[in-house]
Amino acid sequence: MSKAIMLAAAFTAVLAPAALAQAPAGDRWTIIHAGSVLAVPGTPARGKTSIIIKNSLIQELKDGFVAADSIGAPAQAVTVVDLGDRYVLPGLIDSHVHITSERARDTELQRVKKTGENVALDGVVYARRTLDAGFTTVRDLGSRGAPALALRDAIRKGQVPGPRIVTAGQSISATGGHSDTNGFAPDVFPELGDNICNGREQCRHAARNQIKRGADVIKITATGGVLSNTAAGTGKQMFDDEIEGVVEAAHAMGRKVAVHAHGADGVNAALRAGVDSVEHGTYLNDESIALFKKSGAYLVPTVLAGATVVRMADEEGYLPPAVRDKARQVGPLMLDMLGRAYRGGVKIAFGTDTGVSEHGNNAEEFALMVKAGIPADIAIRMGTVDAADLLDLSKQIGTLEPGKAADVIAVASDPVKDITELQRVLFVMSNGRVHKATPAKVAAK
Repeated sequence: MSKAIMLAAAFTAVLAPAALAQAPAGDRWTIIHAGSVLAVPGTPARGKTSIIIKNSLIQELKDGFVAADSIGAPAQAVTVVDLGDRYVLPGLIDSHVHITSERARDTELQRVKKTGENVALDGVVYARRTLDAGFTTVRDLGSRGAPALALRDAIRKGQVPGPRIVTAGQSISATGGHSDTNGFAPDVFPELGDNICNGREQCRHAARNQIKRGADVIKITATGGVLSNTAAGTGKQMFDDEIEGVVEAAHAMGRKVAVHAHGADGVNAALRAGVDSVEHGTYLNDESIALFKKSGAYLVPTVLAGATVVRMADEEGYLPPAVRDKARQVGPLMLDMLGRAYRGGVKIAFGTDTGVSEHGNNAEEFALMVKAGIPADIAIRMGTVDAADLLDLSKQIGTLEPGKAADVIAVASDPVKDITELQRVLFVMSNGRVHKATPAKVAAK
């Protein structure tokens, strides 16, 4: 008989660090019996399949359902997961989140009330929600810095549950730009933080400083943004040499660069400078599309954020006046932008800007992608294979293949036929450990 593990419908509390860190003696083997498997999104799904996992890595995919005693492992070390009536696919990847924050009516007040410790604990909660939703990897693009770095490391060590995090630490901005502390008295926040730069040399230093602190990727805000509390528009705010300085320094130290850009002037300047991804891209034009294709950079569209800020703008008093006006201008344009980019042949990676929207609702972006004209199977590929490529993690995640991380999710039926199935994830495995099973699906065989 294989080892028996019965799971509740879903975990309801953060596990104690000691329990998470404790490892069983010897190798752990898991066999997932899957009714259908989309092993490589963008290609046809397999039928009944056994996914054989050793510790945290996939070893083999076999046709049909194999028995626990057929893989050459000690019976007591084998767990069988029954997903025979489920549709199984790789863990999802969100290329743009803010893992330690979530927009609310009192966000501006909370920025001055919350300590770094408060922010870190918020991140623990949001990370749990994200993993529950089937997102086993995220790219965190801008936070206070230290809390996100600490959360990333705690998840890697198994101290708290959450998705694999690739983080930028703090976003880099010009003085008065989208990532500066606009709208506050100077004695509340320093007028010039060390993530703020002016001129090529300062911007090189700002990038190096984030890398020194532990950033995996560099994020810059080259244009105005919707949620910055200033009536500075959404056009270009960083000069070409400033963007170039960040890219030079980051690439020299082996880091990719993501650029927040709405206005076409900022999008195009960033692409000419050699950035690796453009976040949002609301006002991209024909020149932008040509530059995307020439450079090979990815667009991360974040249409869910656009839809979310429009709803916020319609609620009286939710957003400051300067922010509300920008939300009403930018939000409705993002769906059309995504359709134009897709038809133009731009490389696209799934990303939501979650933190603007609520953590755990990330998969709503898939339905918006389909609404923009992207076929469901391609949208799923963008949230797995393509996002893994953007994050330089293709050798580890994005597909269910031998040698890759056992990041596995399951839904009730084929999401290619109904993309909203991805909003109802029933099973989550991260690095070979079951995180969520609804209903209990892990049992003796």
